[in-house]
Amino acid sequence: MSEQTTDALRSDPWDPCQALSIHTRKITDSCRDKDCIEDLRVYLTCGSQQILDNAANVRVRSAELLHTYIDVEPVAFDRNHYCIDITFYYRILADAVVGACRPATLCGLAVFNKRAVLCGEDSRAHIFRSDTRINEPDGMTRAYANRPTAVVEVLDPMVLSSKVMDVADCANETVSAQIPGGIRTMYDEELILSGGQRRLFVTLGQFSIVRLERDAQLVIPVLEYSIPSKECCDSPGCCAEDPCEMFSRIPFPAKQFSPKGCDDNCEQSCSCQS
Repeated sequence: MSEQTTDALRSDPWDPCQALSIHTRKITDSCRDKDCIEDLRVYLTCGSQQILDNAANVRVRSAELLHTYIDVEPVAFDRNHYCIDITFYYRILADAVVGACRPATLCGLAVFNKRAVLCGEDSRAHIFRSDTRINEPDGMTRAYANRPTAVVEVLDPMVLSSKVMDVADCANETVSAQIPGGIRTMYDEELILSGGQRRLFVTLGQFSIVRLERDAQLVIPVLEYSIPSKECCDSPGCCAEDPCEMFSRIPFPAKQFSPKGCDDNCEQSCSCQS
């Protein structure tokens, strides 16, 4: 007869030291990064490229992260480490001034590739799940069933600077960006990879965290089941917090009522100088 694990939760539900077996993901390795991405080419839409070619001035307004593609491959000389190739896709919005008209909006795509090597531990087990199908795009094959899962957490990038250059000044220009069909469908017009008279480049600042995870079975102590304390609402305003109750928890701003000395004011102005 095969051995079976006794569930302490069922044997004594009032014991605070009871244990419970759970399935979770263990973080094997992680890293954080602060990337300054200089002179990143922006692939504009067809209409935006025409506006850029005739624009007198361009100012980048914002950068939005659309999607992140992640690929995990084992390192050939170290089976415990994995190479994580990450491709970030950004939507870039800019304002272009053409003549005396009001600024026109430019819309384009920027692509950034990043690589990280992390320890993913060695696993001989091949993990398959019932919700994957071998003939579907996300089907789990044997070659990938024992690899760790890569997770990337990233904030929307900050626009640090931008510049416009003539095509003649972009020596040895090559287009290496691979744009998936799903990204192309997010734009109303076709993205222009080549042609035109000018190029738009941006410099972005990005914060990211990369980690590798593996499935793990753990036994943890259980104190009690988690029951939500907030009541369900059937309309947007029914559970709104009382404004007086919320105001009562705000500390009194005593420092704002205290007069500041001359030395304090000198830090903000030069009116104290004799």
